[in-house]
Amino acid sequence: MASPNPRMHGKVEGATERCAVPGCRGLGEYRAPARPADFDGPGAYWLLCLDHVREHNSKYNYFYGMSPEEISDAQRPLAHWERPSRRFAHNGADPAPAWADFADPLDAIGSRFRQADRGPPQRFTPGERRALSALGLADDADLHSVRRKYSKLVRRFHPDRNGGDRSQEKKLSEVIEAWQTLKQAKAFA
Repeated sequence: MASPNPRMHGKVEGATERCAVPGCRGLGEYRAPARPADFDGPGAYWLLCLDHVREHNSKYNYFYGMSPEEISDAQRPLAHWERPSRRFAHNGADPAPAWADFADPLDAIGSRFRQADRGPPQRFTPGERRALSALGLADDADLHSVRRKYSKLVRRFHPDRNGGDRSQEKKLSEVIEAWQTLKQAKAFA
């Protein structure tokens, strides 16, 4: 176990072996790599006393065998950050639903797991489906057809276009509200 004292970083508590340097009578309390670590594990190490581990560390050169260009690349502050990385997985599940789509937080939590029971996910939220029905469109509508239907209904129900008849104003406000909802729908993003 490593020592909690930062000055003695790497000290092996309870070490009983002698220093691995021939002729040294000190206690081997510090680990020093005998060869570089590889992909099969941490590699072999020696147990050395404090004086010999300091000597070992002073001889260590990370840049040994590198060209000046390789050393410069390794010393850059953001070295190796430019390589591509994979996206994080969702652990096999779809991303969580938007909390704003639910009145009850428990419904939002449970909806992710009820998705399999309901079949394929719905393209539109319940509010967006109500807006589609207010325009007289089906779930397979695209944004262009929604815009066309909206323009047609606004011309039909607007008082300036139908001779000043204000009896259709409620329908006009429903059409405008439906358009405001649908133009921000995630299905059209």
